[in-house]
Amino acid sequence: MGKRGDISIELKEDGGQPVFLNLATTLIREIERGRLKPGDALPGTRTMARNLGLHRNTVDAAYQELTMQGWLVSEPSRGTFVARDLPDIAPARGRRRNRVPAKTMETGKNAPPPLRVSDGAPDSRLMPRAELARAFRRALSAPAFLSDGGYGDPRGALTLRTALADYLGVERGLTVSPADLLVTRGSQMGLFLAASAIIEPGEAIAVEQPGYPLAWAAFRAAGVRVIGVPTDAQGIDVTGLEHIADREPSLKAVYVTPHHQYPTTVTLGAGRRLKLLDVARRRGLTIIEDDYDHEYRFDGRPVLPLAGRAEAELPVIYVGSLSKLLAPAVRAGYVTARPDLLARMAYRREAIDRQGDLPLEQALASLIEDGTLRRHARKARRIYQSRRDHLAGELIDRLGDDVTFDVPAGGLAIWLRLRAGLSAETWAANAHRSGLAVTPGLQFALDAASAPEAFRIGYASLDEKELTRLVGLFARTRPGSR
Repeated sequence: MGKRGDISIELKEDGGQPVFLNLATTLIREIERGRLKPGDALPGTRTMARNLGLHRNTVDAAYQELTMQGWLVSEPSRGTFVARDLPDIAPARGRRRNRVPAKTMETGKNAPPPLRVSDGAPDSRLMPRAELARAFRRALSAPAFLSDGGYGDPRGALTLRTALADYLGVERGLTVSPADLLVTRGSQMGLFLAASAIIEPGEAIAVEQPGYPLAWAAFRAAGVRVIGVPTDAQGIDVTGLEHIADREPSLKAVYVTPHHQYPTTVTLGAGRRLKLLDVARRRGLTIIEDDYDHEYRFDGRPVLPLAGRAEAELPVIYVGSLSKLLAPAVRAGYVTARPDLLARMAYRREAIDRQGDLPLEQALASLIEDGTLRRHARKARRIYQSRRDHLAGELIDRLGDDVTFDVPAGGLAIWLRLRAGLSAETWAANAHRSGLAVTPGLQFALDAASAPEAFRIGYASLDEKELTRLVGLFARTRPGSR
């Protein structure tokens, strides 16, 4: 190989590990296959990043990882090379491949278990398990479940839709009837059904940038093009959205997280909310509103959904989730929309999933009706607010001027911005070697060039002792620390 820059590799998506580890694993595979031989020169980080469409810091973190493991060597003023002391491996079928994550974390009999930081998941340990189990047993023995009545309504159990209609009216100011609701297996299904019902393959949807990658995946799975709209401290740039609508006649919808923008946690202010509704009306755009954690507002009152302010003729598809209230494993979401849009979504849902989980839906209806869900939400809010404040204090005390953040008024995560000169990818690589798995800003960017140097730190699923350990690992692994 010898000449720098003539390597051709394919980087496959792997949602189970950070991008820099995916690249590191790919390079190990090429060495094991014999395509990269001892002494071969690798492209510079800038060239590799350009060829693969990655951020340069991502490539640098992968090179550092492999240098530490002995796969690569870095020679000052010359570049990075495959280690010369490796055996010259001939290509072989069925060769066992190394997995980087298992080799890089601290090991040992007394080492604590790896700590994985969520993007804002609730604490499953708090879920009212006994109450849900009792409700589930009642649902399984109910005559409606045991009778041979065929398949249920693809829109979901009527009991749950009735309970949700009441719940949304009281908690979110939405005037909906059971007929206006579609129950889904989590909000992810709702996003896919919404996009497939309102946008033809090849047409486009505007999304927040940075934003929610799983929503983008749902839209792309429906054949929809995704176009990023920048966000700032006030949320999505509505003026920028209008400019995109001017030049993109195929733009049919906009996806927003106005209550707590994902990932930055900011709330879309009243002025921009009204302007967004106006732009959508004038440009003929459908708004898909993802209100994924409405219950978790700690400071001030929750902001009512856009769906509650929209005029009757303006299509707003409102997507919510019960998983954030209970646990990620409880796959229960819901959608409310105009009757014609809901009918299209129900038709598509029936084609891929003829009905939902009837016993679970009946059990969740019982938890709403008897007040268990509201009591749990109040309890969880108190606990999560305490954890938010604890994490904020630890970050200020131990990371100082290396990071900045705004204490979020609600939600289950802090958006941690790094001072100039610090690389989130490098920091994530360092943290991973010490047993801390954290998601850098690159994961929330549509393209590497716009990746923010930041982390989304979910605090709800960790108790105060775990949060203290999290920040300690962060402090110990910051780039340049000794």
